Amino acid sequence: MSKAYDELVEFLAAGSTPASLLQFQPSQETRNRVLELIRKEKDTGLLPEETSELDDYLKLEHLMRLAKARARSRVERE
Repeated sequence: MSKAYDELVEFLAAGSTPASLLQFQPSQETRNRVLELIRKEKDTGLLPEETSELDDYLKLEHLMRLAKARARSRVERE
């Protein structure tokens, strides 16, 4: 399991509210890893396992964008 998955699972397991979901940010370590993979993809290309890792990060980002959009709607209705 990647660091990003672990961070998200920990966040969810701790319980969340729409407001806390809107505040959630991946760690600096995770952000740095994503940037490293993106740079490497552009410069030299990725190994298959690195491509899979980057794809996982992109899926998690998409999931969080969807969740944050719904959370934002709930916060605005309150």
